[in-house]
Amino acid sequence: MFQPRLFAASLLALCASLHAAPGRIEADIAYGPAVDQRYDVYLPPPAAQPAPAIVMAHGGAWRLGDKENRRIVEHKAARWQPRGIAFISVNYRMLPDNAPLDQARDVARALAHVQQNAARWGVDRERIVLIGHSAGAHLIALLAARPDLAADAGARPWLGTVLLDSGALDVPAIMNARHPRLYDRAFGENPAYWRAVSPYHQLAQPGSPILAVCSTQRSDACPQADAFAAKARPLGGAVDVLALDKSHGEINADLGRDPDYTAAVEAFLGRLSPAFAVRLSR
Repeated sequence: MFQPRLFAASLLALCASLHAAPGRIEADIAYGPAVDQRYDVYLPPPAAQPAPAIVMAHGGAWRLGDKENRRIVEHKAARWQPRGIAFISVNYRMLPDNAPLDQARDVARALAHVQQNAARWGVDRERIVLIGHSAGAHLIALLAARPDLAADAGARPWLGTVLLDSGALDVPAIMNARHPRLYDRAFGENPAYWRAVSPYHQLAQPGSPILAVCSTQRSDACPQADAFAAKARPLGGAVDVLALDKSHGEINADLGRDPDYTAAVEAFLGRLSPAFAVRLSR
């Protein structure tokens, strides 16, 4: 059960640990009626120009995880908030009551809500990038492959997408091979559903640029990222693959902390818009 006092205490402790430049946080903003349809906004100090924003979807095998997890927020907010970039961490409804397709729709609803309320935070709704880790990376990859899902939720197009070590870009390939049980809980037994939630199979048109970060310590993530990129390019899509000798968890936790890794992701962000490039050069 959600406990507001415990949430507030843990959020204050996290904020104290960020040691960021003066900014502010708006916590637990509702984008739907369910308790998990909430997000937190880490706002940079006020500036003359609207701030670009990063919207983050957490991982957790489609059934666990939380927007205030330190590995999601700590180094990313500490890196970007002082540089004039808003960081927004999203919760979504999870298994067993809500399957991945519904979860992707939740992330789309959160994006639409951020865009609709951007002006009151001093955020530029046209300068938003989606980032997701693990299951969250699968969800935003699905939105990138099927922008109609985002449009149906009222979301406008976004600048680009960063996938942090998704191992579920080709769902039928996973399900037709030996696989961990977590995929059975997420995707069930229906091959039609596998294809419906498979970013690789849903990709049929060019979209905004994508950076797929993958762990070479796994056997599945980089081959799927490479295959996704190879399918996107003839369609006119721009998908770059960044293979790293990091664990699945490190790819999430080290973004914002590891200088070389962070610089590679920020180079991608800077290519998306001068609004990111100028702030990341600080």
